[in-house]
Amino acid sequence: MPANNNSNAIIADSLTKVYPGRGRKSDVRALDGLSFAVSPGRVFGLLGPNGAGKSTTTRILTTLSTPTSGAAQVAGLDVHRAADAVRAVIGYVSQGSSTDPVLTAGENLEIAGRMRGMNAPDSRVRARRLLDEFGLADASRRRVSTFSGGMRRRLDVAAALVHRPQVLFLDEPTTGLDPEARAAMWAEIRRLSAEEALTVVLTTHYMEEADRLADDLLLVNRGRAVVQGTPEQLKAALHGDSVRVSLIEPDPTAVRAAVAAVPGLTDVIIEASGVDGVLAARTDDASASVGAVIGALDAAGIRFGQVSASHPTLDDVYLHFVGHTFGDSANTSEAADTTGVAA
Repeated sequence: MPANNNSNAIIADSLTKVYPGRGRKSDVRALDGLSFAVSPGRVFGLLGPNGAGKSTTTRILTTLSTPTSGAAQVAGLDVHRAADAVRAVIGYVSQGSSTDPVLTAGENLEIAGRMRGMNAPDSRVRARRLLDEFGLADASRRRVSTFSGGMRRRLDVAAALVHRPQVLFLDEPTTGLDPEARAAMWAEIRRLSAEEALTVVLTTHYMEEADRLADDLLLVNRGRAVVQGTPEQLKAALHGDSVRVSLIEPDPTAVRAAVAAVPGLTDVIIEASGVDGVLAARTDDASASVGAVIGALDAAGIRFGQVSASHPTLDDVYLHFVGHTFGDSANTSEAADTTGVAA
């Protein structure tokens, strides 16, 4: 592993995690040589579909799991050799709630402080400040069981910050929240990064969340790094516009033959899953290509639904580098030759 020299808040070096199969089931390779680095004071997003290895990575970096091979440092500390020291400088918010529903919000934070070695007066002061910062002061004496999902999630984050960590890990922090609660959580994450100079590692499968929050972004698929950069850099790497067509009971071979003669259409990818499918491609002239694609599909008798054209999105970035849409990695796809860039 390269020396940290305090230039990186996190270094992951060739992390591999294999879960042994049971009975007739094969081993599961959750991570397959994953490497990346995180600069201090940044919001670093790990973006990938369910099963991509995001939570496994977080569990290793937070000392809750050990890699089969590879190594990692957090705040210059080896996560295996100095696990206790790592736990002292990190906060961790898992996918499930970590607060006690029977206790009040204030009691939860005070207990979290005491468990982190704070004395009673200091833990009370810290609890009051966090409740105020997270907009929970008016609910400080209410049992957490009466909280909405968004309120409980904000309390989970507050509890992870009670000891003023250097690095905060958020594992799918907005899953299950309604749009209003999700927006409130996004605002809190941005505030923490800006005001507290906190390094935040965010795992998510929401494209919009990654685009809105991440200063730096790593796309992962099947335990491997796909491509890394800022959201703007990744989208700018794709020239032209995206064209997408929803297909009905598609025959990929027939669809590809139908659009083969459409001028200016590149990076054509056709996916079929049951009765649904999608045609995705890139073009320098979306206005001309959309009409030509519709005409070609009509002429071939191919049924389709919504047709759209847009500037590059993170979904397009994932499609370009991985070769299938951002969803079930087991989807069947027939892809044109594309150039992948591994981080």
